[in-house]
Amino acid sequence: MSRFLFVVPPLVGHINPAVGVAAELVARGHRVAWACPDPELVGRLAGSGAAVFACAGAPPGERPADLRGPEALKFLWEWYLLPLAEAMAPGVRAAVAEFRPDVVVADQQAFAGALTAERLGLPWATSATTSAELTDPLAGLPRVREWLDERLAALRAAVGDPAGTADPRFSPRLVLAFSTPELAGAVAGVRWVGPSITARPVPSGFPWEWLGGDRATVLVSLGTANADAGGRFLDVCREALRERADRVRAVIVDPGGVLGADGDGADGGDDKDVLIVPSVPQLALLERGVDAVVCHAGHNTVCEALWHGVPLVVAPIRDDQPVVAGQVVAAGAGVRVRFGRVTAPRLGAALDAVLHEPGYRAAAGRIGTAFRAAGGAPAAASRLEELARESE
Repeated sequence: MSRFLFVVPPLVGHINPAVGVAAELVARGHRVAWACPDPELVGRLAGSGAAVFACAGAPPGERPADLRGPEALKFLWEWYLLPLAEAMAPGVRAAVAEFRPDVVVADQQAFAGALTAERLGLPWATSATTSAELTDPLAGLPRVREWLDERLAALRAAVGDPAGTADPRFSPRLVLAFSTPELAGAVAGVRWVGPSITARPVPSGFPWEWLGGDRATVLVSLGTANADAGGRFLDVCREALRERADRVRAVIVDPGGVLGADGDGADGGDDKDVLIVPSVPQLALLERGVDAVVCHAGHNTVCEALWHGVPLVVAPIRDDQPVVAGQVVAAGAGVRVRFGRVTAPRLGAALDAVLHEPGYRAAAGRIGTAFRAAGGAPAAASRLEELARESE
């Protein structure tokens, strides 16, 4: 029996893939614990019995909703990722001292896990919950790369081993990538395990009876962290979908309530063609039959759609999303539109393409087949077991 400590940021999209891997390790008789600034979130996603060591989190602050490109990337690092690492480091060290893990599994954005393991001489693996970093997105931005290297060197000096050389985003021993080359492209030095898709509790209250009939079903979602930026885009989606009401039935996820009370959802409106709700049981919905997904190109949403062979319309907002959107388009599994400038006619045309041109669905199906063959959580757990044995 080995002990594995998962170090994760307080972000749903980064915890969810690790949950299935952790559950698989526990089922094989190993001990698992977590280090995270939000123990309640980990408990909700991993189960109330999860052992979670609390860490401090990044200082409060808000990123401007309209920030894009390199400036958005720099803001993300300066405002969130680097402060998060410094804040988490003492809690991660305390977790290691108490739990005594054989292997640290550090999320790619939880640098405190990698640097603490390096400092203490522990083997560590990278949990790459998005494949964007693996494809060198800064290849054409040498000044941004230089700036980032300087920041990471300063972080290592503060919380890691000053003599260390490994990039905290990429373990020299094991990088678990929750995708496959069929979507992300060929990248050397990683273990492709495919998405970690595991059953989630299905909350009550979703109107399943609303689905069905002979019309296609479209899901529109901007994930859990983009409510501040999505008002105009969701309104455009609603307009385009209503124009296709004779052949499309749509579910729009509107956690911020930016569409107001003009729809059939939690507010009890009477629109029979567009269901507007604050949240959905996404996996269950995809399993019951969605014909297309419109999203922000978040890695988890993209992978969950493709796992089910569903083509996409992607409208990236920031961070890794433009890279993931590019992967979708290059793989032939979707159409990209401009988040800030798309019109209802353009969005409608993109929807018509993925719904009616068979090549998109065929490509999505091929990627889904590759995802399933990669092994998912059991394959990731086996790789981690190998690392633990090699380190004995």
